[in-house]
Amino acid sequence: MKLITFDEGRVGRLDGDDVIELDVPSTRAFFERGGTAAETGERLKLADVRLRAPIRPKKFFHTAGNFADHHEELQAVNWSHPVHKGIVFFQNVDAIIGPDDPVVYPEHLTKELDYELELAVVIGKPGKFFGPDEALEHIAGFTVFNDITARDIQRREMESGVFSFSKAIDTFCPIGPWIVTADEIGDMQNLAMELRVNGQTRQTGHTKQMRVSIPHLVAYHSPQTYSAGDILTTGTVSGVAAVQPDPFEFYLRPGDTVEAEIEGVGTLRNPVVSWEDAHGEPAPEKVDW
Repeated sequence: MKLITFDEGRVGRLDGDDVIELDVPSTRAFFERGGTAAETGERLKLADVRLRAPIRPKKFFHTAGNFADHHEELQAVNWSHPVHKGIVFFQNVDAIIGPDDPVVYPEHLTKELDYELELAVVIGKPGKFFGPDEALEHIAGFTVFNDITARDIQRREMESGVFSFSKAIDTFCPIGPWIVTADEIGDMQNLAMELRVNGQTRQTGHTKQMRVSIPHLVAYHSPQTYSAGDILTTGTVSGVAAVQPDPFEFYLRPGDTVEAEIEGVGTLRNPVVSWEDAHGEPAPEKVDW
């Protein structure tokens, strides 16, 4: 099943080019009810609805440094602190946007806006303190995540060995275009991944390159307690702008369009727009401490 949120928060499932509306207030509620919901009887054309972020989780668990090639890239960047596998932090759920929503470039905060393609796991069953063998029963589905990052802010954060603010600014958390339920994914560790900017390939990778498998990641995070509908990301693949010989040739700019694609899951597309185009006024003065 491909589960969507559309228009002003309605929930549906895809049937080819049609949307079958479900009688449930949100996709999070859908999973809280055990992944079932009656149909309302309304059928719409997918082309006639506006897709939104497929879910608003209670918690958004973020994993870093999980792909071998990307880990090697990070070593070349010479961060002040190492990025070990299994690093976890919380993403700001209020920064979530959906397919075709604009990523707003906050030029008063950053000059180094980067992209990171990631597979996101949607938790369907609450739980805590379980092992990898039990993890599969907690996985409801998958969606695409583009971990937008302000590298200049991240570099300063890394002086303290942490990073959060650089990835949690408003609109920096695109997810979508829908949730593909786990039964539609034959092998979650066998999915090709690609990110394009203006049609040009920037990142390529594969879920088989993960240093920590998805069941082990899900189990690893479980002591923090899962609720139905929570999201867990799995790390990015190689090719981010920050590690290029001249990163400023690759950093995102207003006018760019980013397409993040994962085999079997979907393609998440987002334009990048200036602060003024988004808000109708120049960016505010930068606040320094």
